[in-house]
Order: sequence, then structure tokens, then C-alpha cells
Amino acid sequence: MENMLFWLIFFTPGWTFIVGSTVEQDFMWHLRKIPRIVSERTFHLTSPTFEADAKMLVNRVCGIECQKELPAPSLPELEDSLSYETVFENGTRTLTRVKVQDLVLEPAQNTTTKGAPVRRKRQVYGTDSRFSILDKRFLTNFPFSTAVKLSTGCSGILISPKHVLTAAHCVHDGKDYIKGSKKLRVGLLKMRNKGGGKKRRGSKRSRREANGGGLREGTKENPWERSGRGRRVADGRPSFRWTRVKSTHIPKGWARGGSADAVLDYDYALLELKRAHNKRYMELGISPAIKKMPGGMIHFSGFDNDRADQLVYRFCSVSDESSDLLYQYCDAESGSTGSGVYLRLKEPDKKNWKRKIIAVYSGHQWVDVHGVEKDYNVAVRITPLKYAQICLWVHGNDASCAYG
Repeated sequence: MENMLFWLIFFTPGWTFIVGSTVEQDFMWHLRKIPRIVSERTFHLTSPTFEADAKMLVNRVCGIECQKELPAPSLPELEDSLSYETVFENGTRTLTRVKVQDLVLEPAQNTTTKGAPVRRKRQVYGTDSRFSILDKRFLTNFPFSTAVKLSTGCSGILISPKHVLTAAHCVHDGKDYIKGSKKLRVGLLKMRNKGGGKKRRGSKRSRREANGGGLREGTKENPWERSGRGRRVADGRPSFRWTRVKSTHIPKGWARGGSADAVLDYDYALLELKRAHNKRYMELGISPAIKKMPGGMIHFSGFDNDRADQLVYRFCSVSDESSDLLYQYCDAESGSTGSGVYLRLKEPDKKNWKRKIIAVYSGHQWVDVHGVEKDYNVAVRITPLKYAQICLWVHGNDASCAYG
């Protein structure tokens, strides 16, 4: 079983065989010119209350067949949606207006318009095809080491030495920031040493290390040291080193407040960590069409709530796509939302293959398809505009964001 898992994880993502008329050369990362997003002006906003419940307020999802009939958003509409809020560790908040340059407008293929029924709780379809990554050889190495856990219960992925990409609804419900996001933390995987080398129980040093150095003498035990079901994680099992979040960026397309509904297309957010990590991170990529994905497959790893603090990996084929969303049936449970969806494609003019993040897993949604409500697990694609915006958040300017 272990050898089979190794084969599935490390060889399946890099298929190079011929699929129909599509040959290996098509499964490549192609650099393309990225539109420029330039910060125009920043305003101070009132501090949020951090009182929202941890749930999405996306109530309307347009059917796949209606997406092709919708008019393309105007440039001012795009600039409004790509403007962004930043909330800082001390609770202060700003709004930054942006300008989009060098953009060629294309017909839009999705937006949010039609009502949908109540969401299901389960997001596993048929036979559960998820893999729990328990072997230290896999867990502490790339690409699995790029997965992180948020203190609000979601997942995320490392995209720079100090930045984590996740879903916007993991910190904001579309109207306000959720409870617990004011003191947001990110948990990076580590392995406990089994047996020898234990510190004396109750010592200040051992208690500080259990909390990543953040637990002071005389305080209560770190609640995040426990698993998602309340059990203490046993020696030899994975645990987390928790790091504070310095600031959070959310596109205005999602953070609408009381003015309008949040738009699923913008369910992504960037977290800046207070201190840098020393792990290898995964780069961003532009989401290609399904036919440009090896086997039409996508991959992601996250911390599904039904498996305690285990890292859970899955891959599946994409069922349908729009300009901003990928519709698929990858088995996933709550807790995995915010995971980075990635592909493994060949680099141009090179023999090696490279993984890049091409979407953020958003969760379960009902979609109207030819008048019938169908449920999917949905991921938000990284389009050229979103790539430019996230790149701006990471670097502070657009100088490093000309190509992606």
C-alpha cells in the first residue's frame, strides 16, 4: 500500500502520455504578459467588529450555461472588485483603490445571479478517494510541507517566505470579518520527536516549544496544540508551529459589506506572516484550460475536519470550467477550504516538471445547469488579473509581476 501511495502521489501528477491528439508539449507552463494592477489611493476605514459567523454568505451562483451569455464587466467594475481591504494585527483596516492597465477585456463566463438551495454538509462523492499523509518522508517534504492550517479552521498554502494564500471566506463572510480572525494564526506542520529528547513535563522551555515559543510561564496550555477533536496529538504524530498573521488582504469583490452580495469569483485572500518561515513554498501560476491539464487532473492537500490534524491529499479530474471557476468532484470535507489547487507541468525549454498553484479550493456549491440544480466542489481560478493582484500584495508593487 505504501509503494502504491508513493506511485500515486509522485508519478500520477506528471503524466506525459498522449491523450487523444494532445501531446506532452501541450502540458507546459507558458509565460504570458500580465495586466498591471497599480495602487491608486488608500483610505482608512473603521475597525471591523470581528463578530461574523464562520460561514459563507454566497447565496446565488449562476448556472454554467448562463455564464457565456453575460456581458463582460466594464473596466470600472473590474477595478472596483479588484480594489482591496487590508486588516492589520491591531484591528485597524484600510481600503486601497486600484487601476488596471494593459488589459484586453474578454467576454465573461460567470458571475452570481440565481438563488440556490441549502448546502449539503458532506462534500465526499461516492467512494472516499482521499489519502491521509502520515509518513514523515512525505509530510515534511515538498509539496505537502507547503500546506498550512488556519486558527479559524481552514487550510492554506505557502506562496512566499512570508505569505499564505487561502479562501476569503476563511476570515470574512462577505459582510464582516469572522470571530477569531482578529488574532489570526497560521500553523506550519512539524513532527514531534518520538521517545528520547523530551523536555521535563511542565518546564517553561518545553511549554514554549509546544506553542512555537509563544507560551509564557503561568498561562494556560496552548489550545492549538490539541487535535481538531480535542485529543492531544501523540508523540510521533504531526503538530503545528503557530505564527501570528501581520496583515490580511481581501478583494473588494468579496468584502462587499452591506452594499452587495459577495461574489464567489473573488473567494481568495492573502495572509502576511509576522515572521518568515524556512520552508519551501509553491509559486503561483495562471490557470490553464482543462485540455491543457495532464489528464484534466488537479491536486490539493488540506486539513479536513473529519480526520483530526492529518494532512489529506486528493486528486481528481475537472468536470467543467468557467473563466473564474473550476467545477469538480474532488472528495473534501470542511477544513480543507482554502487549500491551494496545483498542477505539475513542464517548464518551457527544460526537462524538469514544476508544480504551481492555479486555484484556491472554495468548497461546496449548488449551480444551476440547464435548469437543474447540480452540486460541485468549486475552486477559484487564478486568472491573469488575480495573479497580478496577488503578486502586488506579495511584492508591494507591480515591478515583479510583468509575466506569469
